[in-house]
Amino acid sequence: MTDISRRDALQALAGIPLLAAGFSPAEVKRAAVAARAAVAQDGFTPAFFTADEYRTVRILSELVIPRDGRSGGALDAGVPEFMDFILNENPGMQVHFRGGLAWLDTEARERFGATFADIADARRRAILDDIAWPKKAKPEHSQGVAFFNRFRDLTASGFFSSELGVQDLQYQGNTFVMEWQGCPPEALAKLGVSYPS
Repeated sequence: MTDISRRDALQALAGIPLLAAGFSPAEVKRAAVAARAAVAQDGFTPAFFTADEYRTVRILSELVIPRDGRSGGALDAGVPEFMDFILNENPGMQVHFRGGLAWLDTEARERFGATFADIADARRRAILDDIAWPKKAKPEHSQGVAFFNRFRDLTASGFFSSELGVQDLQYQGNTFVMEWQGCPPEALAKLGVSYPS
């Protein structure tokens, strides 16, 4: 077995939805590195998404993981750039994502007369409320539900494989102990065990 750093382990865990989809840990890591580089450069130009699709992806990813008092959101972590890299490298996912983004725009046009990116935030959230919970979704929203499930997984993978996402986990790792004093008494009591006398 090879040595793996805690950061690599956390990045791999964050990429579990991608691993389940057949991506290797190396591909997930490459995507995270590419996203970090893309965020650092000014004027990122997507390789896969059209300009309109990219605009929608930016809005949608920030709705999935917004900035909060604890950390930045999906945009700060480079999630749209991460997605662009993943989708550009994996043609098998492209039709599903393009179709899902088109579904969002069609749904927004039918309900509100404009694309998803061009409607008010409350209206965007109304559409997402109809597809975010699969068990509550109407059958006619099944395509939107399938797309949003994958989009949410990819957003989480991109966020938690970024430096910002790892910081958001507040993982402190192991701390150095000068002298081992044993397990704290409260923990022993909770477990119902004690040290032998």
